Amino acid sequence: MAFVLLVHAAHLPPWLTGALAVVLAARWRQRRRGGRNAPAWIKLPLIGLLLGAVVMQNGTLFGREPGSAFAVGLLVLKLLESEHRRDARVGIAFACFALMSALLFDQGLVASFFVCLGIVPALATLRSLEEIEPGTSLASEFKPVLLALLAAVPLSLFAFLFVPRLSTPLWGAPQNAASTTGLSNRLAPGDMMELMTDDTPALRVTFAGPPPANADRYFRAFTMQWFDGKAWAPGFRSARRPPAPAEYGTQTVYEVSVEPTHDRVVPMLDLPMAAPPDTTMRADHTVLAQKRIDEVTSFQGLAATRYRLEATLDDDVRRENLLLPAGVGPRARALASSWAQRFGNDSAAIAGAALAMFHADFSYTLAAPPLGRDRIDDFLFGTREGYCEHFASTFTFLMRAAGLPARVVTGYQGGYWNANARYLLVRRSDAHAWSEVWLEGRGWVRFDPTAAVRPERVQLGAAAANAGHGGDDGLFDMAWVRNLRDRWDVVNQWWNRGVIGFDALRQQGLLQPFGIARAEASELVAIFAVGCALLVAVALGWALFQPREGDGLDASMRRLQRKLARVGVVRRTGEGPKHFLARAARALPGQRNALERLGELYLRSRYGHDEPPPESVIRFRREVKEFKARRVVK
Repeated sequence: MAFVLLVHAAHLPPWLTGALAVVLAARWRQRRRGGRNAPAWIKLPLIGLLLGAVVMQNGTLFGREPGSAFAVGLLVLKLLESEHRRDARVGIAFACFALMSALLFDQGLVASFFVCLGIVPALATLRSLEEIEPGTSLASEFKPVLLALLAAVPLSLFAFLFVPRLSTPLWGAPQNAASTTGLSNRLAPGDMMELMTDDTPALRVTFAGPPPANADRYFRAFTMQWFDGKAWAPGFRSARRPPAPAEYGTQTVYEVSVEPTHDRVVPMLDLPMAAPPDTTMRADHTVLAQKRIDEVTSFQGLAATRYRLEATLDDDVRRENLLLPAGVGPRARALASSWAQRFGNDSAAIAGAALAMFHADFSYTLAAPPLGRDRIDDFLFGTREGYCEHFASTFTFLMRAAGLPARVVTGYQGGYWNANARYLLVRRSDAHAWSEVWLEGRGWVRFDPTAAVRPERVQLGAAAANAGHGGDDGLFDMAWVRNLRDRWDVVNQWWNRGVIGFDALRQQGLLQPFGIARAEASELVAIFAVGCALLVAVALGWALFQPREGDGLDASMRRLQRKLARVGVVRRTGEGPKHFLARAARALPGQRNALERLGELYLRSRYGHDEPPPESVIRFRREVKEFKARRVVK
């Protein structure tokens, strides 16, 4: 039960984990001192207190978080009544159920391993209750339990493959809105800091052909047109039908596997050409899934990294992408107006002037100083230090102030290409923000002001850009550690695809190599039944033809026979234990007393009772272990 509490500790409230640990430790100490069951006047208030605390914490008793917290709490409180074997068996069965419920939170390889590991002490405790062999310690029960679990692997694998799966989950696991992770539909300087220091995987991308160059690995998530002076957000006309590119180069076919974000947005390689199945594409080329991504989900994608989008701009779209809040950035507006007067209609020159300014006077750091009331002017003429969201926000503001339609795009950029497994790993720390500016005759053009300040961010990735700039320069930033971590991700990718991603659709195609295009549930059940029958027949045959081992007393006698055989005293066929040990005492006169004592103890234990007393079996085993057979020297 302590192991179950440990497995759930990651998602239980810390106060609840601590309180349950105290109850568990106190009950263990009381039981070690001979204490009995706790009285009802203690148990009932504790149950009521647990129920009230869970409801106050979550607002309800139903759902994944409150349900698991209440279940684990009841499990620990069950220890307050554990004097009988029935209570122990009920507690162990409930512990296994609570252990499995941890998979509702995390089905990754490591989490699944620890859940499987938690089965071992549960089954060892259950086995020890049966008193299979008197005097057996709990530690000695682990070996047969491990062997039993190993023997169960073929049946488990067969069930995993052929038990028909539902197209939708049997139950829903409500998500807590506070647990939402990943990119946000709001961007303000400083909002991305948590993401950019988080090295957990966000996407895994496989390509039908060669992967795009580092500088082309932009994955669009949100397109933001509305600015209120503090933060950017998607505009009002995003729901329109997306315009098709007027021109585009070679298209890239790929598959993106998205980690759970509890959001509907799907980061796609820029520029997405079509919406994948079960998704829709908005006018700003943001791709939304039909339901929230609450588990690892894969999408087929088609993108063009070279394109010309919206060569002519709708008037309403133009106005939306030129809006600026009143009273914000007066100095920035004046600077942008000077560029507009100097370069006239040369939009590219205006953008180039802003990029040149960023390159000459600004620096890249994750430890950006806080900004004041006017974030644009404070950054542009004050701190001049920041990272992608600072640069993208300010650059887009300057372009609008100069009369150029512009917008902010957030997503991911870069990633680690695993040449052995041939997929691109994009971490949350690869989160990025850039700008798109509409240029006459060219349409929407991507500008990345961060690349002007620190080119390594685009050319080499976030890890290279963040090194020594407010990032983690400790152990986890060392090259060999990153390499080991990336190799470990290959294992996680296999687990996600082969185990977590094995859904009803993949199961239906399991028999395609045998000429069955779509396996129906009846066919899967028939294969499962036949396979189970064969496995049971093999196990039954193995059990029937195993030699009879007897009980613990016989096992110790066989050990004594092996010791005596090494010095030349071999038990004859049909010879009883009394005559055999008497002959051994005559053959080994120096050990006569020990052998006579062993013979007397064995005969009294075997034939003096209906069943050998546990204390006699333990004593005989100990004396056999201490007995040293010595060959007679003539």
